[in-house]
Amino acid sequence: MNTYDPNIQPGSRFVADTLGVSDVSVLNTTYPRGGTLYRAATRVIGAAYDLDELHNRVTHAAQGAHWLLEPAARGELDGSRRISYARLRTSVRKVGDLLARRNRAYDQLVESVSAYQRLRPDPDTAQSSATNAHELGRAQSSGQDDDWAIEGDRQLRALEAVELGGLRVCRTAIGEDLYLSADTGRQPQPLTATVRRMVADGLLHQDTRENPYRPGQLLSLTSHGEAALDAARTATSRVAAALGRSGGPANLGRPAHPAAAPSAGISSTASHPRSR
Repeated sequence: MNTYDPNIQPGSRFVADTLGVSDVSVLNTTYPRGGTLYRAATRVIGAAYDLDELHNRVTHAAQGAHWLLEPAARGELDGSRRISYARLRTSVRKVGDLLARRNRAYDQLVESVSAYQRLRPDPDTAQSSATNAHELGRAQSSGQDDDWAIEGDRQLRALEAVELGGLRVCRTAIGEDLYLSADTGRQPQPLTATVRRMVADGLLHQDTRENPYRPGQLLSLTSHGEAALDAARTATSRVAAALGRSGGPANLGRPAHPAAAPSAGISSTASHPRSR
């Protein structure tokens, strides 16, 4: 049964419907780690969660625009309820930009699913694959099938978001699903799967003494997380400096190749034993 809400998790819903799976996050666990099918399935998982994240950001941005337009829709345009055109224009532009990114994320998801389907074995070999997966279970670490969650700059973004303060892990009353909430309501937020992985890796601390429903459990950087963030920023600065010397465009907010520079510094600290 597909339990993903299309209005909240359209990417996961699409994968579950198309591939006939109930849990998108374990799509790659039936294949040998590092193999072609494993990588293809991992790309599908990442693309699904990317679409879910962007969909969530579009929803929040649209809600902000709606809040600005609602008084005008009711005809409340007297002097006491002035509407800032500049704020509305900025809000609408943000919705448009996010929608464009969401559409690209959807196209990438469709391409990832199609590529996976082309590689997927015939139904006759499905039982054999399941048997092989059971045999591989001991060889694969239980927490290593979510590498997609820390690929690219996802881990750096999460470290920076937690450093700002106020980011909490919350649990829904219905369904017990996890989600992230920021005291400041800032966007974007990191993926929940990224935060969960980094807590397991010992880079983030989740205060389990607090209520998981309200207000949620506060996240903070561990000493390993602080070291990882410093290393990532140092790598970013070096890339920017090198680009400046070469006359190339220096992007101080992110390096030209975020998957290479920041993660190199972060991975050096992620090798510490995980807290369980």
